[in-house]
Amino acid sequence: MRKKIVVGNWKMNNTIAESETLALEVLAALGNNFSGCEVGIAPTFLALEAAGRIIEGSEVQLVAQNCHYENDGAYTGEVSARMLNAAGCASVIIGHSERRQYFGETNATVNLRTKKALSEGLNVILCVGETLAERESGVTEAIISSQVREGLAGISDISAIVVAYEPVWAIGTGKTASSLQAEEVHLQIRKLVTELYGDAAAQGLRIQYGGSVKPSNAAELFAMPNIDGGLIGGASLNAADFAAIVKAASL
Repeated sequence: MRKKIVVGNWKMNNTIAESETLALEVLAALGNNFSGCEVGIAPTFLALEAAGRIIEGSEVQLVAQNCHYENDGAYTGEVSARMLNAAGCASVIIGHSERRQYFGETNATVNLRTKKALSEGLNVILCVGETLAERESGVTEAIISSQVREGLAGISDISAIVVAYEPVWAIGTGKTASSLQAEEVHLQIRKLVTELYGDAAAQGLRIQYGGSVKPSNAAELFAMPNIDGGLIGGASLNAADFAAIVKAASL
């Protein structure tokens, strides 16, 4: 049985001090009641070290929001996978829709970043998802398929990868795909991975949902057979809400 995974993506929120406070609040809200769920928090780069000190020794993992595909070099403003590893990160989010939408991320660069992160010993949360226009045009399956195929190109072992399905039209909008809509795409992804890597790898792959998950809808979403947790945005900035979502995944 796949262990659920819930990761709080704090995005561009919180100073270092505010991140320390939130990390403390998350630990207090979680208590010791999430053994059935893997949990991570993804602060900004500036707050990784500080938040990492707060959660050190706990079961909560430190996650980065992005990484570059080179180890070092003239890439102003970027952070490499080896730097994240040295900072204590266990995982990194790659290909988030906001990176694709605002910063020119492509399937090809997502693939390069994924390969580099894996080579540096990081787990990867590989994000895929369609826009509202793409869904309304009936091309969701084609978009998701190309993102998965191209994002995983040349990668033979996916055991350190989690796929996060995040319908772009349901991120930060308050809209949420119904549990059945989300399950449909998660099942499509698992079938595609079966085609690419075989049944054992596909059944072992965890696929998160990442579209406006809240305490009020988490249990219904996580009850779907192919939804293995959530990549949580806004709700992760409130420790009580985040803990409630983790609890729903731990049932």
